[in-house]
Amino acid sequence: TAVPRHDPPRDGEPVGPDGRIRVNPRALLSVYDKAGIVDLGRALVELGWDLVSSGGTARLLADEGVPVTEVAQVTQAPEMLGGRVKTLHPVIHGGILADRSNPDHVADLVGRGITPIDLVVANLYPFTSDPSVELIDIGGPTMVRAAAKNHDHVGVVVDPDDYGPVLAELRSDGNLCSETRRRLARAAFA
Repeated sequence: TAVPRHDPPRDGEPVGPDGRIRVNPRALLSVYDKAGIVDLGRALVELGWDLVSSGGTARLLADEGVPVTEVAQVTQAPEMLGGRVKTLHPVIHGGILADRSNPDHVADLVGRGITPIDLVVANLYPFTSDPSVELIDIGGPTMVRAAAKNHDHVGVVVDPDDYGPVLAELRSDGNLCSETRRRLARAAFA
């Protein structure tokens, strides 16, 4: 849902593919370490966010009564190759990587019906626990790097210790300021 924009969006304010301010920002949650993710998801929903998730994170959120949309529903492409391909899709990465200040990017979003993603919450499989090839994450690092690259428009959270400060800023300011998004992007690249 979008409302007409009468003035430029504030720093970090979600803008839809039609260039209008969106009522509900969108977060993509896909985590290996599920500590705190249900509370984070519930708090984001209470703040008016729409949640998108895949695999075990989506199941956990749904089982705990947190409204969530499966990635497969957003992409219209089911998981494949035994779960190896879930989020590697232009609808997901276009939503993360779009420079919302670039009219060509906005036109691409509109033309393809892609809703921007404003926050990516992802942490990766710890190789130290099991060297299995199936734990080599491709989609997670790709989403994290995409969000960090586009930190002018997208927040990225890779550490559950950041859930509290991120929620505090969203509660007080309604969005993440550019300094916070930059700090989170640096943590994502660390």
